[in-house]
Amino acid sequence: MTVHTQRNAHAADASSSAPLAETTVRRLALGLSTGALTWSAVSFLYGFNPATEAGVKITDLGGLAFQSGALCLLAIMGRTGATGVSRVARAMLRVERVLLALAMAWSVFHAFLPAARDSVWMGILDAFWPLSMLGMFVIGVKVAVAGRWRGAARLWPLVAESWVVVTLPTMAILGSSVSDVVGAAHLLVGYTTLGLIIAFRPELVRGRD
Repeated sequence: MTVHTQRNAHAADASSSAPLAETTVRRLALGLSTGALTWSAVSFLYGFNPATEAGVKITDLGGLAFQSGALCLLAIMGRTGATGVSRVARAMLRVERVLLALAMAWSVFHAFLPAARDSVWMGILDAFWPLSMLGMFVIGVKVAVAGRWRGAARLWPLVAESWVVVTLPTMAILGSSVSDVVGAAHLLVGYTTLGLIIAFRPELVRGRD
């Protein structure tokens, strides 16, 4: 590797690891809270599996708002090394972004292409919704174990990202009417609150050396 190439590599590393400004952290954190609050409100009104076409579109777009907020959270995690600084820890976030992007594609297509909702390709995309949420749960565990975030910010991602392991079993055991309420309330307690914690205490997510 030439000296010039080495300098470029070091510059790229420095840029990717540069600390986020507090205003940027707050903006991204409020994006998370807003997205989660939107989906929670829509879910309280329509549930997660509405019967009407209007309800389906609104819940799909509410889910898309939440997914956009989750991308804001991943941006904060990536720039602060929340999962750790190893290659595997960084790869976890990249994989989750891919899963989430595919789940977001499903949200858009499901909302605006009703004729394709029973197609095979739509069913494949649909699988990335729960997969992306399971990925977020794994990341929540990793953030807690890595300990680079502090205080409530260290543990609350695990609370927020347990959404899928709380809501899906509730649906299987108690039915959709109960799981709709549990899932919507969990979004408030989990992701919405996590965004507010980070927005009001951005110093908690500064990575430790």
